[in-house]
Amino acid sequence: MFKTWHQPGKIIDDKNVYKGRVFAVDQLHIKTPDGLKVERDLIKTDPTITILAISPDQKVVMTSEYRAGVNSDSVSVPAGIVNPGETAEHAAARELREETGYVAKSVTKMTRITSSEGFMDQFADLMLIKFNPEERVPRHFDKDEFVNSELVPLDQVVEWVKEGKVNTAQAVSSIGYYMMFLK
Repeated sequence: MFKTWHQPGKIIDDKNVYKGRVFAVDQLHIKTPDGLKVERDLIKTDPTITILAISPDQKVVMTSEYRAGVNSDSVSVPAGIVNPGETAEHAAARELREETGYVAKSVTKMTRITSSEGFMDQFADLMLIKFNPEERVPRHFDKDEFVNSELVPLDQVVEWVKEGKVNTAQAVSSIGYYMMFLK
């Protein structure tokens, strides 16, 4: 079954054509595991984490933040970049604290997903955080971000996903994974 499953291709040539603050673009010439020779543009990014933070009474930390990709405010779960030298667990606890003021009591990696593996090397570790909603610290945003956060009952969040009101791939994946395998 799927004889080339998870086999890497051979990169023949890799040329960087753009490097920005958040991502870079490389043009690749590749020999695929099934023998094709292809040219692909690859968006290269830092690793990310997506946080499903759930309180003891089954309330989820939901965030609202402007996102340039959809040119709109987006309701989702907290997320962020894993800084160099940082573990996914540390990044998740840090991002939750910085964006929402909530302090992680436990951090567990649920799984790892890819976003758009056809043209992007980004992956996101989906992290489950347990926290006490009574314990909060001051938030610290990056200079170019502002995040609103609210506690929402898990059942309401699931309904929002079903209705398409929460539709980010990482949020849907986090909530779906939790509901299928951990709840």
